[in-house]
Amino acid sequence: MSDFEFPEAPADNPLAAGDQHAILNQIGAAVMFTDADERIVWTNDAFTRLTGYRPEEIVGQTPKILASGRQSAIFYTRMWQALDSTGHWEGEIWNRRKNGEIYPEWLIINRCDDAAGDLSGYVATFSDISKLKHAESEVQHLAFYDPLTALPNRRLLRDRLQQACMVGKRRGEHGALLIIDIDNFKILNDTLGHDIGDHLLIEIACRLRQCIRQCDTAARQGGDEFAVMLEDLDPHPQSAAVSAGAIAEKIREVLSHPVPLAEGHEHYCTASIGVTLFRGREKSVDTLLKQADIAMYKAKEAGRNATRFFDQAMQTTLDHRAGLEAGLRHALARDEFVLYAQPQVNAEGALSGAELLLRWQPPDRPLVLPNDFIPLAEESGLIVPIGLWVLHSACATLRRWAADPRRAGLALAVNVSARQFRQPDFVEQVAGALARHGIAPQRLKLELTESLLLDKVDEVVAKMRALHALGVRFSLDDFGTGYASLAYLKRFPFEQLKIDRSFIRDITSDPDDAAIVRAIVAMGDALRLDVVAEGVENEAQYAYLTEHGCRAFQGYLFGRPVPLTDFEAAP
Repeated sequence: MSDFEFPEAPADNPLAAGDQHAILNQIGAAVMFTDADERIVWTNDAFTRLTGYRPEEIVGQTPKILASGRQSAIFYTRMWQALDSTGHWEGEIWNRRKNGEIYPEWLIINRCDDAAGDLSGYVATFSDISKLKHAESEVQHLAFYDPLTALPNRRLLRDRLQQACMVGKRRGEHGALLIIDIDNFKILNDTLGHDIGDHLLIEIACRLRQCIRQCDTAARQGGDEFAVMLEDLDPHPQSAAVSAGAIAEKIREVLSHPVPLAEGHEHYCTASIGVTLFRGREKSVDTLLKQADIAMYKAKEAGRNATRFFDQAMQTTLDHRAGLEAGLRHALARDEFVLYAQPQVNAEGALSGAELLLRWQPPDRPLVLPNDFIPLAEESGLIVPIGLWVLHSACATLRRWAADPRRAGLALAVNVSARQFRQPDFVEQVAGALARHGIAPQRLKLELTESLLLDKVDEVVAKMRALHALGVRFSLDDFGTGYASLAYLKRFPFEQLKIDRSFIRDITSDPDDAAIVRAIVAMGDALRLDVVAEGVENEAQYAYLTEHGCRAFQGYLFGRPVPLTDFEAAP
């Protein structure tokens, strides 16, 4: 600004104002003067080069024109507190150039007073520190990340393990550390060269990222050894071990897929994985790394391409699970599934239908109950073909019943898993089963759990309405244990609610359970929904439920689950 004047120089200062302008225009840092009202009155040439604003565009404005919006109100409050108390502030700040680009700068502000000691304005100097920030970022990346795979390195893994232990202690959740060693990597490296070996390591890193959640960490320990840290698995060690084992097996399976190499070649990779659990700070980071390493060597001793736990009890759990899954994969083809039926009765105790229940009978082994294999079938995806087999079996059963005057009017309920229901062609599968067996759709009742209603609601509603239009009926299973609300019940075309057995068990002795059951029955009546009480085991429970308006029942009092053939043979 041409009429701006610097404070009058002392008599012994040979520099005039013009000389001061010239000097300030020679320095590399941006300089900005404001008056007492914070209006910009002069800037140097470096200011224009840095911000893009020429003097005629900026003079008369306030420094707010440069604000990036990244700093909070608290940031500026503290800045002005420092200026008011000391007359000086300096620090890192983000500002905006004329072209809209946001950049980091180091800013120094000093208060200017006149001869009487009153505020006359402020002078600010600042410089672009983008290169410095980038260099700091590069240094940090080199310090904490593996340069080949871009995964966290051993140093960062240790830091995150330390943090995970502290968080796990607060939340009470178990985590797991997996050490993953690539089998026979040295042979590949020695025979095909380090370039091919590096290509394989990069591919392994990519696959590890795909196998874990966002909250987990995949790291490269060095050489051909990787690590994965899993957080928030489960408060119970056995459940956490099952989850960690499932992820380890997923990693092992994904790493076994062929890796394309140069000139059309492929490499089949296997891995030995060691696993140890942690919760809180019961074990040091060094101890965890040592335990997982020991478990990894156990996997190598077992013949490589295996997963082993440091804790033998957890290893037993994993082996049992692996055995179950291996048998489950062949159970359908080997015709090992058995259908059971449990009667459902009305208020008069007359048979009104049955629930179809699935059991697994492996050869030369005891009968396996649903709680022991259904979760595994869900996780592995086997529940989809198994569920389709149950659906067709139910329709075939209803076809037989239609020819039997004693059972022609009975309904048959079938449990449908969330994974099965979410198959894109589920509606077509049900419609195809109905058409193939030629049954009355009204006799088929699909039981859904509340968890299914919480995700992709519009899609769920559309499928239910499409099936409802065919005549299929729906029952909401285990009601009261999840999150279903009146809004959900109004939106979904359910005909029936099933009160979970956990509320029925103590209905005659626990006032809270009794109140919940009465409320569910009343709500069902208000919404014109049938209410079925599950788990009715004695006359006292039956009498209480009948007295308070429940009109449908299922439980040991009326019949235990029996093989479907026995149910059909009963008079």
